[in-house]
Amino acid sequence: MDLSVSLNRLNLKNPILVASGTFGYAREMAAFVDFAELGGIIPKTVTPAPRPGNPPPRTVETASGMLNSIGLDNDGFDQFVAEKLPYLTSLGTSVIVNVAGKTMEEFERMAAVLSQQSGIAAVELNISCPNVSGGVDFGTDPELAARVVTAFRTTCELPVIAKLTPNVTSVVPIAKAVADAGADAVSLVNTFQGMAIDWKRRKPVLGNILGGLSGPAIKPLALRIVWQVKRAVSIPIIGIGGIQSIDDVMEFLLAGASAVQIGTANFYNPGLANQLIRELPDAIRFLRAETPKDIVGTLQTP
Repeated sequence: MDLSVSLNRLNLKNPILVASGTFGYAREMAAFVDFAELGGIIPKTVTPAPRPGNPPPRTVETASGMLNSIGLDNDGFDQFVAEKLPYLTSLGTSVIVNVAGKTMEEFERMAAVLSQQSGIAAVELNISCPNVSGGVDFGTDPELAARVVTAFRTTCELPVIAKLTPNVTSVVPIAKAVADAGADAVSLVNTFQGMAIDWKRRKPVLGNILGGLSGPAIKPLALRIVWQVKRAVSIPIIGIGGIQSIDDVMEFLLAGASAVQIGTANFYNPGLANQLIRELPDAIRFLRAETPKDIVGTLQTP
């Protein structure tokens, strides 16, 4: 079966991607994953300057989910380009670089450098991390989100994906704004802001107090947002949120996602993405369809 999908200027061999922040820089997963089989790899977010991240504890398990407050811990953009990118682009699959910045100038500088690199399939703009100051502001304001996309597209010819936050009244206006600004696709959604409390100690569990909730607990919310945005914009959607089975993948495709990202499940089942790719053809045939494209957005509603 032809599992390939097109997200405007971005062509993928199949719709199963691994999400930023849950797959490291891929080298950590080499013993468990057939990289070349994946639709694409999105390594963890990089920022212009190195970041130490938030104080520990940084993660805590919750009911059907996980809270994380990593805080974009990374060694910085220059080191990523020099040391991490050559390995990533040798793995035989699409590499989508995920970047975050605090100013338009930072995004433009990274765009200029990335445009000169070979082997990169696309860039995902992290304008939605709930665990850092500054970055999330772009994703909560339609005008600012659009300006980031415009700034990046002006400087870089690579396909651009905007990763949006669910921590707003409605994601639809922001999705419309980035679509109008030229985004090739949107990733829906980043984590939901939450917290955990140790009541016996009268203290928050996370060192940063608040964190981002991911995992199966958020899937119904993510599905709702994908469905709402699909009805409002014409650009492709990448669905994210609690995917741990082929049933979850199919639900996102029916709701309107053209591709999906596996996130939290990578921590406890690192081979899941490969498994889902193998299971996808039979699931598509069950709906009497021939390709993933045939079922995207075909949810039958009253």
